[in-house]
Amino acid sequence: MTRSAQTPDAASPTAAAGPARDTALHAGLLFLRVAGSALLLYVHGLPKVLHYSQELARIEDPFHLGAAPTLLLAILSETVCPLLIALGMLARLACLPIVFLLLVALLVVHREWSIADAQFGWLLLILFVTVLIAGPGALLALSQGLRP
Repeated sequence: MTRSAQTPDAASPTAAAGPARDTALHAGLLFLRVAGSALLLYVHGLPKVLHYSQELARIEDPFHLGAAPTLLLAILSETVCPLLIALGMLARLACLPIVFLLLVALLVVHREWSIADAQFGWLLLILFVTVLIAGPGALLALSQGLRP
């Protein structure tokens, strides 16, 4: 392959939009990470922490670990992992417990739910699998702020 075949033509749309496209891609991944993590944390994680006793009484235990360990694993998956993902820290690794939790919820615990009933769970699964595949992007929230 010649050198000219490896580099895009200066007149091509990909060459002109390269840096802008990269910025948009990383901004999109940042939005996906932060918005998805905020939804999971707000809708599922915080209620489990704030209403621990009520959640303990009603949590499903599909692997027979006991209600308390199952709830603690769910809390970890729905609070700590979304915070790590939103910050872009260990994002792919932090997606794994969430994806596992969502698959268990959708395919084992609530398998009788229709797609319409479970649409929020399926959308969260799609979102976190996307972050798992694509990674967090280049915009990471660090102590000195957002850094490309």
